[in-house]
Parts: sequence; structure tokens; C-alpha cells
Amino acid sequence: MSVPAASTLSAISTSPLFGLGLTLGVYVGASWLQRRCGGIALLNPVLVSVTVIVLLLSLGGIAYADYLRGAQYVGVFVGPATVALALPLFDNLGSIRRSARAILPAIAIGTLTTSLSALAIGHLLGASREVSLSLAVHSATTPIAMGITEEVGGVPALAAAFTLLTGLSGVLLHGPVMRLARVKDWRARGLAVGTIAHGLGTARMLQINETAGAYAGMAIGIAALLTSMIVPLVASFWPG
Repeated sequence: MSVPAASTLSAISTSPLFGLGLTLGVYVGASWLQRRCGGIALLNPVLVSVTVIVLLLSLGGIAYADYLRGAQYVGVFVGPATVALALPLFDNLGSIRRSARAILPAIAIGTLTTSLSALAIGHLLGASREVSLSLAVHSATTPIAMGITEEVGGVPALAAAFTLLTGLSGVLLHGPVMRLARVKDWRARGLAVGTIAHGLGTARMLQINETAGAYAGMAIGIAALLTSMIVPLVASFWPG
């Protein structure tokens, strides 16, 4: 790369608009690609965006700190996006009320199982206490997962990575798993995916079925609340 080109790239990459523009542009392109390909789960916009951005930063020799200077502002959209989940929830409020007695125990059992199984797997594989506790919050939304992890002495960055991987796994695997388990009720599908795969899974459910999306959106909030109680309690006596 010539000196002028390198200087230009360096100037662009250090601008706060670079990270923000790159993130939004790549995500819009990834969303378009998925729609053009018939909504294939493997072309999830988040998965594609992460892959493309990592490649671009690596090939361009751009420091992650420079990219993050602008990309961090994407977090501004998290609040409105979360509030927007209330719309399908409101539309299905009658159905949710009728199923409330079954919903709450299901989410509680699912949350407890995901947290404890993650801790057990980490312990059996010889992971340190910090890594195990970071893994325990993998099914909560990223901001909550990072907050809980910091409180209990884990590693927030690891928690964010585990949360992202969990969400993507839920998006890619929920279809085959549900078919294998012969789960056809969209309410049950939504609850399972929302409890396990948080926002990424819920976004996928909203693409497939509005009822499933509504139940998944409700499960996110309840599961996050339960995780914030379960993990600190377990951390108080977890060895390491």
C-alpha cells in the first residue's frame, strides 16, 4: 500500500464515523443478503456481519480500538430495540395470560438448567472459577450478562463472547432441535428460544412466527431477571 493511501486509510479509520458507518453498512448488507437468499438461518446478519468486519479489520490492518471508537454508539439502539419487543407481546397478551401458570415454571427451569449445566461443564473441563462464572450467564442478554459477570468476579469480555456464541447457536440449531423433539407449538418454541438464545433467537423467531416472537421476547426479560439472582447465589459458594 502506498504512503498516501496508508495515510488516508489511517485518517478514515480513526474517525468515530468509521466504526459506526462500517457496522451499520455491513449489517444492512447482511440483512439484504439473507432476505435475497430466502431467510436462510446460516446467513444470520449478526454472524455474517461479525465475519465480514473481522476480515476487513484484519486485511486493512485497522486497530480494534479505532473501530470501537465509533462502533460503540451502536449500543444506543439497544434500548429502543428492546422496547420494540413489547409490541408483539401486547398483541398476544391474552394468550400469554391464559398460559401464565405454565410459562413461569418453564422459564425458571430452563434458566436454572442453562446456568448450572454451563457451570458444571466448565468445572469438568478444568476451567478457572472466573471462566466458569463467565460461562454461566451465556443465556442472558449481553449487557445483563456482562454486568452480572463483573459483579461475581468473572470476565465481562468472555461473557459477551459466550453470549454471542449462544445466541448464534440458538438461531442455527433451534429448527433441527425442535423438529427432532417434535415440538410444533409456536408458544413452546418461542419460550425455549427466548430463554436460551436471548435477543438473537428472538429476532429469528419474529421472522418466522409472530406468536413465537412474542413468547420469546417475554422469556428474555424473565430469564435475565432469574439469571441475575441464580448466578450470584451460586457464585457465593462456587469453588475456585
